Amino acid sequence: YRPRNPRASPLWRCAQRHSQELREAGGFQRAVEERTIEHFIACGDPHHGFARIYCDACGHDYLLAFSCKTRYFCPSCHQKRVLLYGEWVEENVLAPVPHRQYVFTMPRLLRPIFARRREWLGEICRIAARLLTDAYEDVLPGARPGLILFVQTFGDLVNFNPHLHVLAADGAFLADGRFAALPPVPGALLAEGFRRAVLEFLVKNEALADELRSRMLGWRHAGFSVHNEVRVLAEDAEGRKKLAGYMLRAPMSLEKMTYDAATGMVIYRSKMHAGLKRNFQVMPGAEWLELLCKHIPDR
Repeated sequence: YRPRNPRASPLWRCAQRHSQELREAGGFQRAVEERTIEHFIACGDPHHGFARIYCDACGHDYLLAFSCKTRYFCPSCHQKRVLLYGEWVEENVLAPVPHRQYVFTMPRLLRPIFARRREWLGEICRIAARLLTDAYEDVLPGARPGLILFVQTFGDLVNFNPHLHVLAADGAFLADGRFAALPPVPGALLAEGFRRAVLEFLVKNEALADELRSRMLGWRHAGFSVHNEVRVLAEDAEGRKKLAGYMLRAPMSLEKMTYDAATGMVIYRSKMHAGLKRNFQVMPGAEWLELLCKHIPDR
């Protein structure tokens, strides 16, 4: 056992220094955000509780500090959740059949709506599931797909970018349990259905003007898209685990983050962002924490 040193983490040093600053500035929008950062600062610190691990055979023992178990913030605790989920879903949920990933994205114009109304992300999942189910049933009446849907709220630079990942059996299951392999549902077909259903939902809930909906339906490049090129073979159990874990991954990587204690600034480097036209973020520590907090899900 190698105990980790959470205080060496650039994220821990940033949170420990700037969380009070963020609190005083009113930067916490939800109680879960402040609670998550408080628990993260205490994560892995034996002063906040520990267990004693003892071996009856050899007499060796050591102290194991309690972890914070927070989601989408603590890199250590969330990565443990990712690995355990991959193992669990492969052993208990996924059939040994080919699987495919579908990624549903929305235009930047609509993303702030879902930042304000996070509960609507569940409705977006239901829309995607309905589109896939109807598409499979059109090809094979009476058959049902196997789907797990994940909401991701972040882009490569931790910007707020809500989109859906779907882990789908690459075919459908018949009533007697047999699996029928089917071609992937065309991305263009799904994207058009997704665009119409999402815009209809927003108009119905008075979050979007009907006039704007009509204009967006006429746009050639509307910002809605569906990607379906990632596929895992039936015999690739490890590939299914990794794909499930990828969909559950944390919004940021410690390897990409640098914290300058002298200036209190954070630098985060990742892939080139098409909209921001850069491959990095530079911002004060409190602002960085506020950005990360947007990706902490409600219970």
